[in-house]
Amino acid sequence: MTDSEWTAARIPDLAGRTFVVTGANSGLGLATTRHLARHGAHVVLAVRDEAKGRRAVAGLSDAQPGVSLEVRSLDLADLDSVAEFAARLHADGVPVDVLVNNAGVMAPPRALSPQGHEMQFAGNHLGHFALTGLLLDLLQAGRDPRVVTVSSIGHHGGRIHFDDLTGARDYAPVKYYDQSKFANVLFGLELDRRLRAAGSPIRSLLAHPGISATNLQSTGPTGLIRVGGALVKRFFAQDAEIGVLSQLRAATAPGVEGGQFYGPDGWKELRGHPTVVRPDPAAEDPDTARRLWDLSEDLTGIRYAIAASA
Repeated sequence: MTDSEWTAARIPDLAGRTFVVTGANSGLGLATTRHLARHGAHVVLAVRDEAKGRRAVAGLSDAQPGVSLEVRSLDLADLDSVAEFAARLHADGVPVDVLVNNAGVMAPPRALSPQGHEMQFAGNHLGHFALTGLLLDLLQAGRDPRVVTVSSIGHHGGRIHFDDLTGARDYAPVKYYDQSKFANVLFGLELDRRLRAAGSPIRSLLAHPGISATNLQSTGPTGLIRVGGALVKRFFAQDAEIGVLSQLRAATAPGVEGGQFYGPDGWKELRGHPTVVRPDPAAEDPDTARRLWDLSEDLTGIRYAIAASA
């Protein structure tokens, strides 16, 4: 089969494996959870709202009796919540084979996290950076372990505003969304470099869904940005069941390699089935990635147990 024919039907048997999916109660996270569970995986739904998570589990279980699911509370924008989530997984002896860093917020008005970080950077990047570091030992012992970080086509043209990281001087919702998605790519590629240098079995991969119809366009933006998002969603977005295939392929397909970035194979990567795509060249710069990594360790207090890449 060609890349354009890759569908969820090609997901292998996942029985005996545990996946942690952030933002799993809606949108791409819910679709990811449904397909993983349908193929035999045990899925931990890491969600900010436990009630919504339980409703999602009830719906999935009604549609597919016997699926193995559990809900755990996680607010990625709050580093204390991230630490508590990871500590509970360790204390309860939950294995982790694959971590899908899926959750995200898009283009809200400026707000700060409990630790004082710009909300999109906190939830989309710093929370996942901290979570991955805290679960690294569990992943190290996992079966075919992977970290899949979900970015966006918005990372193209993005950059890290090192001189105004919280947007105190010049915040713009979309600009700072693009910053967080650019950070995802820098992180995923630098994690791959460090894992390879350490000889780790863990693979770090990236994915993006193109323009997919989810609640992301309506739950974060306000004003004209929300109106524009609704129009894009109506006239250009593909169904989430297609958009989710990029992260599903990265998380489950045999033969994927660390450092690969999966996105739609159509025009400008807006739509289509998953294939390996090229990140924005600026996101491949190891110096910028190391600078962001060091900053992220300082901001989160999480030090990875793997050395810097050469």
